[in-house]
Amino acid sequence: MNQKVVLHLAQDHDKNYINKRELQESERKYSRIFELSMDGLILWNDDYRIVDINSMASKMLGMTKDKLMGHAILDLFESHRENQQEIIRHIEQVIHCGDFVSSIKIETKDGIEKYFDVSTKRGMVDGINFTIIKDVTEAAKMQEQLRNSDRLNVIGELAAGIAHEIRNPMTALKGFIQLLEGSIKSEHAMYYEVITSELARIDSIINEFLILSKPKVIRFQEINVNQIMKETLDLLSAQAVLYNVQFTANYESHLPYLYCEPNQLKKVFINIIKNAIEGMPEGGEITITLKKDEKNQIIISIQDEGIGMPKDKLKKLGEPFYTTKERGTGLGLMVSFKIIDEHKGNIKVESEEGKGTTFHLTLPLGLDRLIV
Repeated sequence: MNQKVVLHLAQDHDKNYINKRELQESERKYSRIFELSMDGLILWNDDYRIVDINSMASKMLGMTKDKLMGHAILDLFESHRENQQEIIRHIEQVIHCGDFVSSIKIETKDGIEKYFDVSTKRGMVDGINFTIIKDVTEAAKMQEQLRNSDRLNVIGELAAGIAHEIRNPMTALKGFIQLLEGSIKSEHAMYYEVITSELARIDSIINEFLILSKPKVIRFQEINVNQIMKETLDLLSAQAVLYNVQFTANYESHLPYLYCEPNQLKKVFINIIKNAIEGMPEGGEITITLKKDEKNQIIISIQDEGIGMPKDKLKKLGEPFYTTKERGTGLGLMVSFKIIDEHKGNIKVESEEGKGTTFHLTLPLGLDRLIV
């Protein structure tokens, strides 16, 4: 072998070595970009099985990479039929169109709703499809809050007008009924009681309208929330006896004082517990638990043994004029949600048909530092 051939072979070897090293470096670079992407990235084949997935996508799906690799995408959601249907619709559109972008709402195992923007390109590489997932839950929640805020403003304006129009004739009716009280014969006493109780009910509804129509000056103070709940249960004890309902209260000792508006909180407790009592016409037990969690929040749980409600009704609680009661207005819960929101807290409701409903009220401690 002459010198020129040896030199040529050596040069080819060097080029191959450099190309191989550059290829390896390029693969490491793209692998690092894939793994550290702020979006969820999934590679899946035409059998709908995951061939690679990055850390962010694993986090979004709430499972480790080892458990996800090789699994069929639909198998991940077999316990959540609604989630599975969302994914099926997306995949069908990908197969039909090649590329597809959609927004998907998924409920986690903890019952938390998450919103994702999902875009997929079919056949990114031979037999491999590429999906990008963006978590837009915060943005979706903010839009929902804005919609609710707009809706509340409109309802507030309507409520102010309705309350004003009703209150004027109501004042006259109440005045004349009181004047007639002394002249009503005993056989008509029942009619008088019905009229006065119904007028009181109308007055109560007007007051709830007024809470929605104009914000009150809220005077926050540090107070023992256990005491507020005890006073509430004392107020409702007579009604509980009529419905054959027992209260079981579990108060955590040495619970920190809560910065709140006590009368507003009492109104919330009354609304929820009163609903629980009325939701158990055959009687039963209402369990109230107050405790502090590890996140420096006070959790108030109110659990009944009523008939419960399905998920579609559960999601509508707190909406204007939505009620599950025959003579209800839906305003009580709407006002309650509004009050807890003003306290920077939240209400979560769990319910199972035939087993009852539980309201979880979460209120932050140290609220005095949040309110300016």
